[in-house]
Order: sequence, then C-alpha cells, then structure tokens
Amino acid sequence: MKYIFQNKKHNLVSLIFMNEKERILELRELLHRHNHNYYVLNAPTISDMEFDMLMRELQDLEEKNPDTFDANSPTQRVGSDITKEFKQVQHKYPMLSLGNTYSKEEVADFYNRVKRALNDDFELCCELKFDGTSISLTYSQGALVQAVTRGDGEKGDDVTANVRTIRSIPLRLSSRDCPSEFEIRGEILMPWSVFDTLNNERKENGEPLFANPRNAASGTLKLQDSTQVAKRSLDAYLYFLLGDELPAEGHYENLMAAAQWGFKISENTCKCKTLEQVFAFIDRMDVKRKTLPFATDGIVIKVNSLRQQKHLGYTAKSPRWAIAYKFQAETAVTRLNSVSYHVGRTGVVTPVANLEPVQLSGTVVKRASLHNSDIIEKFNLHIGDMVRVEKGGEIIPKITGVEPTDGQEQREKILFVSHCPKCGTMLVREPGEAAYYCPNDSGCAPQQKARIEHFVSRDAMNIDSMGPETIEMLYSLGLVKDVADLYTLDPADMIFLPRMGTKSAENMVLGIAASKNVPFERVLFALGIRYVGETVAKRLATAFKNIDSLMSATIQQMMDVEEIGERIATSVHRFFSQEKNILLIQRLRAAGLTFELSSEVLGERTEKLKGKSIVISGVFEKHSRDEYKAMIEKHGGKNVGSVSKATSFILAGENMGPSKMEKAQKLGVPLVNEDEFLAMLERE
Repeated sequence: MKYIFQNKKHNLVSLIFMNEKERILELRELLHRHNHNYYVLNAPTISDMEFDMLMRELQDLEEKNPDTFDANSPTQRVGSDITKEFKQVQHKYPMLSLGNTYSKEEVADFYNRVKRALNDDFELCCELKFDGTSISLTYSQGALVQAVTRGDGEKGDDVTANVRTIRSIPLRLSSRDCPSEFEIRGEILMPWSVFDTLNNERKENGEPLFANPRNAASGTLKLQDSTQVAKRSLDAYLYFLLGDELPAEGHYENLMAAAQWGFKISENTCKCKTLEQVFAFIDRMDVKRKTLPFATDGIVIKVNSLRQQKHLGYTAKSPRWAIAYKFQAETAVTRLNSVSYHVGRTGVVTPVANLEPVQLSGTVVKRASLHNSDIIEKFNLHIGDMVRVEKGGEIIPKITGVEPTDGQEQREKILFVSHCPKCGTMLVREPGEAAYYCPNDSGCAPQQKARIEHFVSRDAMNIDSMGPETIEMLYSLGLVKDVADLYTLDPADMIFLPRMGTKSAENMVLGIAASKNVPFERVLFALGIRYVGETVAKRLATAFKNIDSLMSATIQQMMDVEEIGERIATSVHRFFSQEKNILLIQRLRAAGLTFELSSEVLGERTEKLKGKSIVISGVFEKHSRDEYKAMIEKHGGKNVGSVSKATSFILAGENMGPSKMEKAQKLGVPLVNEDEFLAMLERE
C-alpha cells in the first residue's frame, strides 16, 4: 500500500510504503493526538474536514481488517447500540465524600485542625469543585481499561463503553512516563451550551426537562445506548491520582504529571501555603465561576503531601486531609410586578413571575418560575411584594421567599387562574398531580402550535424546514390549524410568505410528502398524546399492530402491554374517545400516513414463543436487549421485567443480575443463553 506525505516545512512530498495494519496503528496514534489537541488543549492543528477524512480512512481499514479490533480505537468513540445492564464493580480505593463548609470561618477551623495534627509545615492544593458526576478511571499499560461510577462509595457501575465516547478522556496515553497501573478520578460534566441545547430538544419533544447539568450528565452516563451518550458531548476534568507508583509525593505535582500524559486537568488549580492564599483563591473563583462554560458549586481544599494525607487519615465517611467549601447561592431581592401564564404542548399551565430587572449570577433576571399554584399559595404572594430570587443550581431563576414589608394586606393577592389564559377553557387538575392543564387541545392556539412543532420534530415525522417561526407564520395566516393541514399545503400558497421563495416552498412540501413513509410507531408518537413518548408509542404499536386495534382497545387491554400503566392507558383511551381526534386520524389516514405495522414486519411474525413470558437479563454480544425484546414480541412471546412462577425462562447473558439469578434458582425457572435462544427461533 502506498501513502503520500507532504513535509510542509520543506515543501517536500515523499512516498512511504506500508501495509494496512501499519497504517491502522499510525492513524490511531494520529487521531488520538488530534483529539487531545482539540478537546483537552483547545488548540486544533487540522481542520474538521481533515480530521473526518482521517477517521473515515481508519474506519474503512478497520472494517477490512476485523482482526485489528481495539476497544480504545478512536473509531469506538461513536458508541454502540448494544444495551446492557451495568455490572457492579468493587472500588480498589473507596470513593469517600468530603465534609462541607459554608463559610471562611469553617475553612479556618479546618486549616487549624490540620496544623495541630501535623505540627509541621504543610501546603494545600485548591481546586474547583465541579458540579457533575464522579468517575474513576483505571489505566493499564497506558490504555483505559475500566470506568466506574462512584455508586455507594464501595462499589459502582461499570460504564466503560459510555465513557469511551467522551473525547476529552484519553483512550491511550501520549506519554511513556506514566505508571504501568494507576487509577485517576474526576468529574464528568455537561457544558452549559450542550445542556441548553438538550433541554430545548426535550421541550420540543414534550419531554421533562433536566433540572441542571449535573442531573443531565448523570442521566446521560447511565443511558443503555452509548451512541446516544456520544451525541450529548460530555466533558471531563480529572483531579485525583491513585496507585503504587505515582510520579511525585505531592498531589498537585501528580496532577501536573497527569496533564503531561494527556489528561484534562483544570487550569484553576493552585498550591497555597497560607490561609490568606486559600481565601484569595476562594474569592477569585467565586467571581470567575460565573463565566465558566460548566457548572461548579465550590472549592476543594486538600493537604498536598501524600505522606501528610496518610498521617491525617480518615473518619468513617471522609478524609481528614480534605474539605469542600460550598459557594453561597447568589440571591437578589426585587419587586414582583405581575404573574403571567405559559401554556405548554400538553396543556399544562405554568405561572411565571415578572420581576423588576435585577442582576443575578452574571445575567439580568426579569422572570422566575413559580412552578404551580401550590408555590403561589405557599408564599402568599401579592403584586408588589419584594421577593427573594436565586438561580436554582445556577440555572433557572426561582422565587425562594418574600421579604416582609408594610402594607401587604392592601396589595392585590395573586390567585391562580381558573380558566386557560389563551382560550378561556376551564382548567383541569388530575388527582395526585400538582399542575393544572387546559383540556381544549384542539382549540387552544399555543397548544396547537406546540403540537405541530412536536409533530414535525426529528424523532417524530422529521419534516425539515419547519421551525417554530415558520409554524407561527403558517398558523397565524390560517394555512395550518392542525397537523392534518400540513398535508394540504401547496407551494403556491407559501411563496409569498416572508423569506419563503419558490424553491423553499417546494422543498417543504416534498419534506411533508416524504413523511408519509414514517413507520407507524413514530406516527403514533407524533400525535402528541399525553404521556406517550417514543418508547411507549413503540410498545403500543407493536402490541396492537394498527391504529384501529389501538383505538378500540380497552384500558385494561392497554395495561396488559409491558410498561403501560393506568395513567398512560387512561390518557390514550381518552384521546381516542374524542370525536375530534378520530376525525384527525381519518384526515391523516386519507393523506397517506402509515397507521399499521408494515407487511414486512407482520410477515416475519410467528407463534414460536406464543404463551411464553420471558425475562431478559445480562449483557449480550450478538444483539442488543431491544433487539431481543423485538424478537420475542415478533415470535408471539411476552417480555416481562421480573422473575415469577409464571416466567417461562430467562434469556440470560453475561453478568446476569444476582437477584434474578437467586430468584430463578428458587423458583426453578430455566436459563437460556444467547445461542440457545437464537437456535430456538431458527427451528421450524
């Protein structure tokens, strides 16, 4: 094989002959280096296109040479859709929590305790306390071999496959100076920009929003599908090195060595010799944290010397040589001018406090969430009250209290609205729920527009070129009042709209026509039925096979479907009992949308597993858990989540859950491995 390399410095071109396996090794090393330059050093040396070309070449060569597979190849960062139950792993070194302090006086107490206990000079290492999810990484011979969550401190979940998708975590180290075996700990984060994008997508899809980047990072790391983890662009900072052959006796010095090996170490780390220097670091970071691209919630202060750390030792729960100083949540007091109400896609009405503008955590705050009617009642709010506002988790402003002032009884008391502020329909509150919602889903403008936005979204009908602005324009002009109207649009009706030329109008109509090929389960999700997300839609479509069977199903029949509870079943039954929704389905069916499983899918169905209730447990090599669930349903079986006397058998992979194993042995439920199960399906 011949490769051409150009020496830009001397303007020379040379030919180097190497075989494909040598080129694979060279490309892996090259791409690891470029990943480090981009994601850790923030100093890329090649363009994105050049990087993609190198990656594509490596992917092609690895496909041609499957015997060269390496779990730490740069190509493995995209993840796999093979799902798994996370294996529990015992930590070699327990992951203890830190004691918290909330004032400089408490930090001084810690400093003085250390001083008395050591009776010697000592240095402290001060670091940012990242607000993410803790991770422990184990490296052997310079390669990542395992990533484990904190768990309960004694043992955690093996999330190695997901962590491999995080580009700031090196899969292979760039230095030969590192120990042969060591552990490094840190925090996996979701940057603010990624968090905002993710929540906007979830809002468009009618999914619940993440409260903060910490929850989002934690939830992402525990996803069963690592391809989805890869899409969420998690980041990581490392802050603690453990092992028998560490390069230095100082914690700070070990971190600097780890940075040389290729790890992302925060530049906001420093050594301090005096308490005054520690306080100066706290003050500096309390200001700087407001402009950082990720969430922080404090400072970690550690005795730098490993020898002195060992001397100080541990309490039952935390080290005596380290402490966390938590930043105070920034609070402001401002005037409550009014309360307005937002109507969401599913009709939920959320009160919003309109405030006298006030500076808070680096931004001007004009509004704050009041969540629901219970919050208004709890604080006994009146127009003109002076309210305390803070950013919950430094994200969403919220009212946390009312400052006592004279004359509150003379001011107008805020009462939650009884009717929809947009269409006037009387609001409804379901038993056991905090929120009121507007039931007029077909005549309430904000609900209709939001439903159209959901309908055209990527995971639903995937109709391009139809963002919120376009939908707002089409709705306000009367061209589209509901989702069925989309299929009556004509390019001639739209070419006169602002920023809409002939070509754009034609492309939009072509995109709408293409959506008629979207499979039944996604059409069902696109309808925007309350509580019916992607997974529920897929389960219902698989169980009932077509829209007519689903529309005529009873609540109990729906509840017989795995993971469908009474709340979901009642909501679906209510949706299809309303004439307006039946008419909508008829119009969409007439437009050509898919309302049944394809003949190809139905033709593959058999009754080989009819009457069998099957539990899936463990990690599989040949297919994902979702694929096995689909096979069971396709062949007439029923997926169940727990082992009981009614369980026919357990499809058991590696690392099967110990509780299921124990229950299976107790009840005499047989175990069937992957190969046996596939052979069972191949029999005539």
